[in-house]
Amino acid sequence: MIYLDNAATTPPFENSLRAAWPWLTTEFGNPSSTHELGLTAKAALESARESVAESLGCRASEIIFTSGATESNNLGIKGLALANPRGRQIISAKTEHSSVLASIEFLVRHHDFRVDWLDVDREGRISLEQLATVLSSDTSLVSLMWVNNESGVIHDLPAIAGLCQAASVPLHCDAVQAIGHLAVNLAEVPISSLAISGHKFGAPKGSGVLFVRASAAFESVANGGGQESGMRSGTQNVAWAVAIADALAQHRGVTADAQLDRGLAQQTRNFIDAVLLAVPRAQLVGPRPTIDRMERSPAIASFVFEGLNGETILLELERRGIICSSGSACSAGSTEPSHVLLAMGYDPDLARTAVRFSFASELPGVKRTATTEPFDANRVVQALVEITEKLAG
Repeated sequence: MIYLDNAATTPPFENSLRAAWPWLTTEFGNPSSTHELGLTAKAALESARESVAESLGCRASEIIFTSGATESNNLGIKGLALANPRGRQIISAKTEHSSVLASIEFLVRHHDFRVDWLDVDREGRISLEQLATVLSSDTSLVSLMWVNNESGVIHDLPAIAGLCQAASVPLHCDAVQAIGHLAVNLAEVPISSLAISGHKFGAPKGSGVLFVRASAAFESVANGGGQESGMRSGTQNVAWAVAIADALAQHRGVTADAQLDRGLAQQTRNFIDAVLLAVPRAQLVGPRPTIDRMERSPAIASFVFEGLNGETILLELERRGIICSSGSACSAGSTEPSHVLLAMGYDPDLARTAVRFSFASELPGVKRTATTEPFDANRVVQALVEITEKLAG
């Protein structure tokens, strides 16, 4: 099996699960307890927090452990907006993940916020000029993702953060598809809050992090025992905190290694070129990758196939041992066209034909818990040629 759905989830790292194992078994204490077992668990939790902070370039006190990016997006968006009501204006884009869109819709329905949606072009890029125009003294929050999970487009978060900082507006960022592929240093980018999900880069499902900058006003929407600095009450999952810290540490410095970056980007660029050359009906979603510009993720290649059935293509690929997806795993099984592609200007019928191939960074000496076949671009391209020719009749 060739597994090409890493944007949905990746096989966990063996070492990350081993690091977590004691905290699922013999070291079972509640980190809020004051006896020896609890204090030992507390020490492991805080060590994991320090490690995550080192990986992301921030303070340990700014790291909140969560169950994943959906929870982190909910907490970050609602917490920042409710603490900064101003004129109740939120700025975002309709290409955001569903957890971001739903969190914003909640604020609109229940707290009288309003939204200005930024336009995206055919390649999924937002306009910095439009953002600068709509930012105002009424803006409570801007929420924009770093890398889109369907188109692969990379937004210029440093520039976006600079505009928000100049306007004294909090910025929340869904960075799920950035971690492990792009350099993310929060000491250099003035983001107010940031969400990541562990199972996208080698940690287990159910592990996540929310970064909240110490200077940001924040209103907790998860109340209870006051854990996680009062921002996310509930007994902490020490094992998964340890695991996500370990997985992040495995990636630490890798995205700064130009050779590794070039390797994945070159592989994806070659694959995209080969598909577009060999499959006449294939159209690339998002910007075409080039050697000198980093406008799309090196880990995502998505196509639409005019006049064909996307679900049939997926099933035929799976029959040939190639696993991929139509887009966001959170929308899998839905007959509705991708909201991302619709926002990019695709008509509904063409949007329904989307097929996404997504890759994982292979780190030297780091083993995963599942073994899959190495990526074989020729095999995948030939399969697409056979399938599309058959479906075209």
